Amino acid sequence: MEIKRLRDLREDHDKTQQELADYLNMHRSVYRRYESGERETPVWIVDKLADYYHVSTDYLLGRTDDPAQPKRK
Repeated sequence: MEIKRLRDLREDHDKTQQELADYLNMHRSVYRRYESGERETPVWIVDKLADYYHVSTDYLLGRTDDPAQPKRK
């Protein structure tokens, strides 16, 4: 996971770690570990955050600099 990108998205959307933790139904300290890179981010969280921020999972993972989500069929 692109750690800086995750933090930047949260800050750009004026969200707190607590708000994201609530959205993901977890304790803030767990979310903080994902954002800081202390803990590997599970696929289901990457998927939910991509939907939340309206970006592609590849963007979150740092595989592309294009945040656009692919069109779904």
